[in-house]
Amino acid sequence: MAWSNKLQAQEFQIKDYTYDLPENRIAKYPLDERDLAKLLVYKNGNVSEDIYRNLNTYISEKSLFVFNNTKVVQARLHFRNATGGKIEIFCLEPSEANVEPSSAMIKKSSVEWVCLIGRVEKWKDKTISLKTERFSLHAEIMTRNGNVFTIKFSWEPQNLSFAEILEELGEMPIPPYLKRESEAIDVSRYQTVYAEQKGSVAAPTAGLHFTNQIFQNLQSKDVIIDYVTLHVGAGTFKPVKSETLEGHDMHSEWIEVSQETIVKILGQISDHQSNKNVVAVGTTSLRTIESLYWMGVKASQNMEATTEELEVKQWDAYDLQQRMSATESLHGLLAWLRKNNVEKLVCKTQLLIVPSYTLRIANALVTNFHQPNSTLLLLVAAVVGNDWKMIYDYALEHDFRFLSYGDGSLLFNNKSNTS
Repeated sequence: MAWSNKLQAQEFQIKDYTYDLPENRIAKYPLDERDLAKLLVYKNGNVSEDIYRNLNTYISEKSLFVFNNTKVVQARLHFRNATGGKIEIFCLEPSEANVEPSSAMIKKSSVEWVCLIGRVEKWKDKTISLKTERFSLHAEIMTRNGNVFTIKFSWEPQNLSFAEILEELGEMPIPPYLKRESEAIDVSRYQTVYAEQKGSVAAPTAGLHFTNQIFQNLQSKDVIIDYVTLHVGAGTFKPVKSETLEGHDMHSEWIEVSQETIVKILGQISDHQSNKNVVAVGTTSLRTIESLYWMGVKASQNMEATTEELEVKQWDAYDLQQRMSATESLHGLLAWLRKNNVEKLVCKTQLLIVPSYTLRIANALVTNFHQPNSTLLLLVAAVVGNDWKMIYDYALEHDFRFLSYGDGSLLFNNKSNTS
């Protein structure tokens, strides 16, 4: 079994993970029916195609599906200055270091967020306001760091949460590569049918294809359905601009995972005699459950660790050269949670998954087709190896639609799992 090496990971050349994506292959709008999207299936080096509605036919009975139940908030706000000039504010994440998005969303009266500002040169007054007959939202710049700002928002009525204010006054933050304004259809379709925990500024797009019919089909095979939360930040669209990964700063995101979910995962990976799968629906779900392994390693080494000390840093998976099995790691994490009376783990992860990485927990991934030169494409290559080129060539040659509103794939791990 090959273990990941930090130097090897840092030296990956991003130019080796690119391809030509014609503009007309980017899906600008979703299909009328979510589950009629095309599904590429990759297993044992072979590629076939179907539609999402038939996903259950490719899954072993009693497999575990892990979904990200984060909910996209309408994080794009359009203000005007005193003379009518447009100013756009895009909320990225709470400004307080240890406040996760779901907690910041329920704050009342006022809150501070890290934001991007469009047309900031038009912001002349100390405070700008966005008003309707029923609501007033005020914004004030507190600090600036390059092109990123800390904004203090305050509003009336003060008894409303920030989530309620965004729902009334905000706009769905569809990806910039769609090259269009947000429309009414995006309010429902740039959201999974199982979205629950408000806090993301981008959708976990692999889940956009799932419908109640697909869930019924999966349940007919006794598939176990469970949920984690990773609040997707705008960093998910961040391209790798350095020649090697050593110069890339991976974005950090909040995850929330219950003890019950960890127990269910343990039930799957402990049964070595079965061919049950642990299927991560989306790269965010994959990063979340793989992060649990590294948090478990840290917890096993130090039962007195704080939650902050369990956070997964960018190179932890390559620095912590552990031979610990996934079962041992998750048992260690459960022991830490129980010792500290923590029912739900709420922690940050910056886990970077690249082709030298070996999956510890998941052995299959449902995902869309991703941008060239992206960490998401590198993650796909970690799952399927060099066959990512064959998979993407097939998709381009067979009229698959790409990116957030596009088609997707079911990819089985092409490397041995360490569980």
